Amino acid sequence: MKNLFFALLILLLPSVVLAQRPKAEEIESFKIAYFTQKLDLSPEEAKIFWPIYNDMQAEHQSLRKERAQKMISFRKVAEIDNLTDAQVQSLITSEFDIRQKDLNLEKKYYYKLKSALPIKVVGKYYRAEEAFKRELLNRYRKQ
Repeated sequence: MKNLFFALLILLLPSVVLAQRPKAEEIESFKIAYFTQKLDLSPEEAKIFWPIYNDMQAEHQSLRKERAQKMISFRKVAEIDNLTDAQVQSLITSEFDIRQKDLNLEKKYYYKLKSALPIKVVGKYYRAEEAFKRELLNRYRKQ
């Protein structure tokens, strides 16, 4: 009986753990609602903001995938000592390149938002972005 209980527990534990993790759709819905409330956009501003925001998110997602691909190759390396100096340098500079692309992306969309919306709305967006990250962390720490 104990063995059956233990086997059942092992089979069900991963599904319980996965059920507690937030799903991407859940987070995105929460984020949209959060931004809608915090930015208090007029209908005209919303028509301008959301397409720019969606494009920005798509580019950020692409960059995250690129970073993940490069990190996988970095994690496969058992020991740094087994690499040549050139390989180590390549891994490090590759991370710098990704960070620079991320910064360039932030600047690009800052200028797009700034040219299309009042600067105070842009400021509210950046403030809401940071507050959202804190809110999301707090929300899921409690679970």
